[in-house]
Amino acid sequence: MTQDDIAEVLQMERPACLHPVHAWSEDNYRSSLRSGYWMRVACSPQGRIVGVCVAMFGVDELHLLNIAVAREAQGQGLARWMLAQLIALCQAHALASIWLEVRPSNTPARALYQAQGYVDVGVRKAYYPAPEGREDALVMKREVDHVSMA
Repeated sequence: MTQDDIAEVLQMERPACLHPVHAWSEDNYRSSLRSGYWMRVACSPQGRIVGVCVAMFGVDELHLLNIAVAREAQGQGLARWMLAQLIALCQAHALASIWLEVRPSNTPARALYQAQGYVDVGVRKAYYPAPEGREDALVMKREVDHVSMA
C-alpha cells in the first residue's frame, strides 16, 4: 500500500464496514504508512482495490490493526487469504502469535477468526465508538506454528 492507494481504500472500505462512520480515516492510513506498519492491498483482476490489511510488529507478535474486504468481494475467501499472509509473515519473522480486537457485534468477522484458529483471550471495555456510546472489543489471539527448516 502507498499514499496513492489511500483514497481508493477509503472508498472501498466505508461501504464494507458494519459501522462505516467508524472506518479508518485518511489520517489513520497516513500515520500507519509513516510508522512503517505492514500494509497491503488486494486488487481485483481489473486492478481495483478490493481488500486492505494493516498489521504492526511487536515483540514476538504481530497485531492485526485493520482488515477490510469490499462488499462485492466478501465471501470469496479474500479475508482468509489475507489472514494466511499474516501467518506466513509471522513464520518468516519467527513471531509466536497474532493478536487482534474485534467488535462483539461483528458476527461474521468473529466467525472467520474462530474458524482460522483465533481464540478469545480478553475484553477491552468501551474500546470502539458505537451509535449508542461505546462498544467493548473482544481480544483474540492465534498462536503461530513455525515450520522447521532442518
